[in-house]
Amino acid sequence: MIIPGILFKSQTSFSSISNLKLNFKSFLNPKFTLQFNPISSLKVVWRKDWTLDKAIENDKRYKLCARVVKEVLNEPGQAIPLRYLDKKRKRLRLNVGVKIFINNNPGLFDTYYDRIRPKSDLVPFLRPSNRLRNFLEEEKRIYDENEELVVSKLCKLLMMSRYKVISVDKLVHVKREFGLPNDFMVNLVPKYSNYFRLTGSPGEGQSFLELVEWNPEFAKSVIEQRAEEESQLTGIRVRPNFNYKLPPGFSLRKEMREWVRDWLELDYISPYEDVSHLDQASREMEKRMVAVLHELLSLSLLKRVPVPILGKFTNDYRFSNAFSSAFTRHSGIFYMSLKGGIKTAVLREAYKGDELIDKDPLLGIKDKFVELLGEGWRERAEMLRVRREQVKKDMEMMAAKNGELSEQS
Repeated sequence: MIIPGILFKSQTSFSSISNLKLNFKSFLNPKFTLQFNPISSLKVVWRKDWTLDKAIENDKRYKLCARVVKEVLNEPGQAIPLRYLDKKRKRLRLNVGVKIFINNNPGLFDTYYDRIRPKSDLVPFLRPSNRLRNFLEEEKRIYDENEELVVSKLCKLLMMSRYKVISVDKLVHVKREFGLPNDFMVNLVPKYSNYFRLTGSPGEGQSFLELVEWNPEFAKSVIEQRAEEESQLTGIRVRPNFNYKLPPGFSLRKEMREWVRDWLELDYISPYEDVSHLDQASREMEKRMVAVLHELLSLSLLKRVPVPILGKFTNDYRFSNAFSSAFTRHSGIFYMSLKGGIKTAVLREAYKGDELIDKDPLLGIKDKFVELLGEGWRERAEMLRVRREQVKKDMEMMAAKNGELSEQS
């Protein structure tokens, strides 16, 4: 079910159904219960979406490898004793020993022997392989080619915030989610002093990134850009609004369809618009909050972000304390996955099945890393195949010799 941007008039107001309780069935035949009280108390029972969960599962191995690589690259000299890395398994969510991980993912690291202290015994160390170093060069090239995109993303993150300023620690924490390079604070921010200003005390962990210049070109959300493009194609003015797309087989009762229609008929509020005049508990503020969440997910590399990471920006973007309930309350726009024990907000319209539709140019970095992993996996598979064949030949030879001995005896 898709409710398009050009909407129809509703005869049912929000207040007239404010006390209704509604049950309806999903494609998995569960029951959802909505209570139409103040917006903050609207609740929808969470239901599993197998296809979007599969999209997250598909990236599980890639993300694990990326975490381990990042850990090694962050070490002084980009080298670490193997046993030190093994002690970090829990934090890295590595469920096998480091030796097994290295064997399962050849091509990432080289192993060599060195001393931790001048007179200590030699122990195995890990350092990036030549393949990994070549990938890092390719990563830098992709970042350089898309520098304008990275700058626009960083500007947009600041432009949506209440005071146009965000803690540097928060931005560094989410850099991977939005495709910001590791050194963006060192190389990118000073280079674009017309947009950014670093304030506070960097050495004391109290530094902030402040927006210097407001660029109107950046102040258009994905939804507003889409409406403009549709208007130009059709010659008909299209109102900016959300695509409300329910999973296949998902049905809504009449009263619920009317509620969705009434909510969508509210004017779209851009995430870049000043909303200091709006009541935090109003329907308009709810619409603006959903617009910000939609824009944040659209700016992310994979069109999905762990909910705890979004929660770090509650004050910056004026989210309500119960903002995460919006992902289930607006289940035609978002999906909240519980895969891996982590709540992850997913933008439905960005996926067709478990495949990402509109890929961020910076995802080229991920593709190159997956290629690197694939080379190692294929080599390992070939090595195991050769080893199995050799074992089979050895067993056949032993059987033949045993047969000859039996005949002679």
